[in-house]
Amino acid sequence: MNSLLCSVFSGVFFRFTYEEKLDHRKHYIYCGNHTSNLDIMIFCLLARGRFSFMGKDELLKNPVLKIFFNTIDIPVNRDSKMSSFRAFKRAGEHLRQGMSLIIFPEGRIDMDQYPPVMTPFKNGPFRLAIETNTPIVPVSVTDAWKKLWDDGAKYGSRPGICDIYIHKPVYTENMAPDSADELKDAIFDLINSKVITR
Repeated sequence: MNSLLCSVFSGVFFRFTYEEKLDHRKHYIYCGNHTSNLDIMIFCLLARGRFSFMGKDELLKNPVLKIFFNTIDIPVNRDSKMSSFRAFKRAGEHLRQGMSLIIFPEGRIDMDQYPPVMTPFKNGPFRLAIETNTPIVPVSVTDAWKKLWDDGAKYGSRPGICDIYIHKPVYTENMAPDSADELKDAIFDLINSKVITR
């Protein structure tokens, strides 16, 4: 509801195109590219049922987001192997309880690239998908950066429609644990195929 109200009052709207209708009775790992603070709103509107975000632990400094990251969501310090281990262990527990996970496998918004270019994915989400037999939904946030890049501090913001392409789920039941890198590359290529970079 909060995301919907923010969308209405900011004049930024979202158009979702589904390659295949999702079964919202199931849980997924939603993987998307990350270029804008709008991405949080987008995935809140996209995901249904119970879900949690995995995000950088710097978000704990935000008094509002801290409430979520101390309860539902999962903070991670990507420079700490122990923090990453604990975060993915907790994410695995959520998935086994039937919660979906939303994650941006790039790990951050690249502040050196404008227009943005996708950066290599971390492989943690893909190992987790295989270990828990959870399907991955690749999501291409095609052009949100044109409305609001990062937090808008450098280039401002403007109203309009952001297009989001939701690829069909990639199922992981029959994948071997050592195929995480191959899965990671395949998901990267799917997401990147719809991203607008100019």
